[in-house]
Amino acid sequence: MLQANDKARLIKVASRIALVGNLFLSGLKIVFGLYTESLAVLGDGIDSAVDVCIAALSLAIAGVISRPADAEHPWGHGRAETVATALMSFILFFAGAQLVFSSVTQLFTDGAPPLPNRAALVVTLVSIVGKLVLACTQRILGNKADSPMLRANAKNMLADVGISFAVLLGLFLSRLTGVGVIDSVVAILVGLWVIKAAIEIFLETNFELMDGSAKESYHAVFEAVHSVRGAGNPHRTRMRRVAGLWDIDIDIEVDPTLTVREAHTIAEAVAKAIKERVEVYDIMIHVEPIGDSTDRYDEGYGLREHQVYN
Repeated sequence: MLQANDKARLIKVASRIALVGNLFLSGLKIVFGLYTESLAVLGDGIDSAVDVCIAALSLAIAGVISRPADAEHPWGHGRAETVATALMSFILFFAGAQLVFSSVTQLFTDGAPPLPNRAALVVTLVSIVGKLVLACTQRILGNKADSPMLRANAKNMLADVGISFAVLLGLFLSRLTGVGVIDSVVAILVGLWVIKAAIEIFLETNFELMDGSAKESYHAVFEAVHSVRGAGNPHRTRMRRVAGLWDIDIDIEVDPTLTVREAHTIAEAVAKAIKERVEVYDIMIHVEPIGDSTDRYDEGYGLREHQVYN
């Protein structure tokens, strides 16, 4: 299992790469967006500037999640990553909304928007290549660190590649047709794309903050319980993500004639079997005598097998 310090180190490496790469691309696009008077290129540069803020935020969070548990945070600081990912979605949403507002405003101002020149095309091509490299780096390191924040950032950068392609197409069509308004229309579409990505990231993060988990996640846990002789009827099972790992609470039933030590040995075997199947942050197993829970199917929280497989 990846240790907190190792995860923090990988996040720091990924964040530094993203910070330097996006700082370069953002400066390049903003400067040339202003120089060529292309709102679409300028908007793409603003989106990359947001990525710079995200990378800086990721670096700060890497230091937080590596801290050990303390009296105020007995479960550790892993949830800081989830909170940061949610904050990332708000930053993206604001940037996209601002771009849409500016583009719509330009469409309804007097006079035709200016035509972008060739420099805007070259800068956009450089951006596409650069963002592809950054997206791949964030995805690889995100999977290695099992970091939802880095994976969300990789998804954001892949969306940026699509944005840059749209900008490139808009610039080409503007120069081909001589209609400058196409650049503003593309800028609106870019903004809407950014807003869509922000909403998707927020929904994924909110699911984790609300301690949600897909039913498929429980299959491996129930399978682990049944692989241990003497353990049965897993119920009141709860799984939630913390720092990319699973925090698990589960009740199992054992023979009521067993000694406390024997029941504890079975519980330990169940914990080991679960850890062999899923990445565990923490696990709590409560032992009950067989038949003790048969009249408590409405326990109010946690899942039984029939709720998962039906």
